[in-house]
Amino acid sequence: MTGLLVVGDVVTDVVARHRTPLAPATDTAAAIRTLPGGAGANAACWAARSGCEDVRLLGRVGTEAADWHTRALHRAGVRPLLVRDPEAATATVISLVDASAERTFLTDSGAALRLSPADWSDELLRGVAHLHLSGYLFFAAPSRETALRALRGAREAGVTVSVDPASAGFLAELGVDLFLAAAQGAEVLFPNADEARLLTGRTDPVAAAERLSRTFPLVAVTLGARGALVAEGGSVTGRVAPAEVRPLDSTGAGDAFAGAFLAARLAGADPVTAAEAGCRAGAEAVTVVGGRPESGAWP
Repeated sequence: MTGLLVVGDVVTDVVARHRTPLAPATDTAAAIRTLPGGAGANAACWAARSGCEDVRLLGRVGTEAADWHTRALHRAGVRPLLVRDPEAATATVISLVDASAERTFLTDSGAALRLSPADWSDELLRGVAHLHLSGYLFFAAPSRETALRALRGAREAGVTVSVDPASAGFLAELGVDLFLAAAQGAEVLFPNADEARLLTGRTDPVAAAERLSRTFPLVAVTLGARGALVAEGGSVTGRVAPAEVRPLDSTGAGDAFAGAFLAARLAGADPVTAAEAGCRAGAEAVTVVGGRPESGAWP
């Protein structure tokens, strides 16, 4: 079995890059694009880009954009397993990207967090070697129960599991204890530095990574422009330097890291080598608009 199954969010991204600070109560000039996105979908696309030949994505979308997202996933080499929601629109994110490439999200989760236990079947694990769960699923009761069922099914089938915590803001609203309890049993965790601090109460990313790796056997903490840390069994076992690039948009960098990391691991790479692949993909991701490898250049 070599397949990668990603269960997560599929999102319509409206990305606005503004070179000057936002001007309250009036206009701010910006370059704006509408693109397919979503943490789960992005990670799946980067895994396919990184050489994983069997990548599947389970997510829930509104009927109004289902065909568009299906075509985009097919183009990226991902097999879409999209559930069409007749009542809710596709999740939409407005991503405000400033001149430093930092992004701020306005999120309407729409159909994404309505992924229900009825949408899951353990048959989806047939031929799958690894299951990756987007942390956004944990932030609403229906999708959280779906994620728990998927995690249990994977454990029973001997399929390894990874989780991306996804959002420090939503983690704080949910509560750290509830998230950690829900993610228990996953072998791999992909927090960024802010999420690692929130999950552990440790301000030092090294201390946070070490603490998390006592709960999750393998932890890869992304540090943005400072690269990444790998921790296993309570100790940091690797530090990966960042690639030197000129960033345009940091949207999706963590998704790219996770996708490339998992593709490398499925190909037999050790954790540090996989993190190096993840950092290369993350560096590529910040040089284009949007969160996927097929994203276009800014004017």
